[in-house]
Amino acid sequence: MSLTYLTVPILYFACYMLPAQTVNLENKIIPESIKKEVIEALSFYPDLDGTAIEFKFKDDIKKSTMQAQPRFTSFFRAKKHREYVILISRRIQIEGEKFTMDDIPSDVKVGWVGHELGHVIDYSQRTNVGMLIFGIKYLFSSAHIKEVERAADTFAIAHGMGDYILKTKNFILDNTHLSEKYKQRIRNLYISPEEVMELINKNKVEEEPEIVGEEG
Repeated sequence: MSLTYLTVPILYFACYMLPAQTVNLENKIIPESIKKEVIEALSFYPDLDGTAIEFKFKDDIKKSTMQAQPRFTSFFRAKKHREYVILISRRIQIEGEKFTMDDIPSDVKVGWVGHELGHVIDYSQRTNVGMLIFGIKYLFSSAHIKEVERAADTFAIAHGMGDYILKTKNFILDNTHLSEKYKQRIRNLYISPEEVMELINKNKVEEEPEIVGEEG
């Protein structure tokens, strides 16, 4: 058995384990009550190590559980120097169902944070003019909202968070207390669980290392 045969999978495994041990928290502000979940989600985004992000609780966020946005004071900086805020709703009401963050399973919270970090990745690639156009379209175009939300899911899955994103979908879609009308809205705007699984499997195939070596 050649050394390469053993080295390649070890290096491959190490690359995927490394981010969880090297999350940069110097430029992150995280409430203690959700710190574990935020750090877990950030571990999948080493490309955001140099990005300043504040995670901030808010009493109510209209139509959202969490919301990522550029910090206003940094909006007109070069995109690589932008700072971001991820707002987290203290109370979540979906139709007649009321939740607090304490009621949400940990893995679901990780998935929600991962989705918002997907938005940050998306925003970080846009110019200031592009962000202005983005904001206007988001206010007036439901098709644009669908495009943006699906993009955030796709970024999260591409960063290895597919299992967490799947859990957030199922948390809502398997909830017997929510109406089919609401669930259909979620299906229309976001990537479906079936699509998540397809992307997870596609990423696994693309990332599978080629093992080179001799038998014996």
